[in-house]
Amino acid sequence: MLFGLVLVKSEVVSWFRIQEMFRLQSFHMYGIIGSAIVVGLISVLLIRRFRAKTISGEVIVIPVKKFHWGNVYGGLIFGLGWAITGACPGPLFAQIGSGFAVIIVTLLSAIAGTWVYGLLRDKLPH
Repeated sequence: MLFGLVLVKSEVVSWFRIQEMFRLQSFHMYGIIGSAIVVGLISVLLIRRFRAKTISGEVIVIPVKKFHWGNVYGGLIFGLGWAITGACPGPLFAQIGSGFAVIIVTLLSAIAGTWVYGLLRDKLPH
């Protein structure tokens, strides 16, 4: 609930803010996304630098990932869906909780897309 409240108050769930971002009319969303990237980058660097451990004492290992063109295609499809619907998976529930019931269609579509991916996963290039 706290995360949803932060999303609502920062206007990340606003369809208008999302449209402003995709139309390059406002820095608001880019600032939020950029700050999240910086925080994530610093966090990963600190975890690696100090060899952070889990609560059970195991060293946290962040594996190096290989580049795959599928990530580019998937990102383009994700961005297109985000631009059309005005919602990404993070704030879907906050949007529904804020009273935007139409986002239930987006949620059901996301679930259906995940299900279809699960069916086709073995046939897709990875």
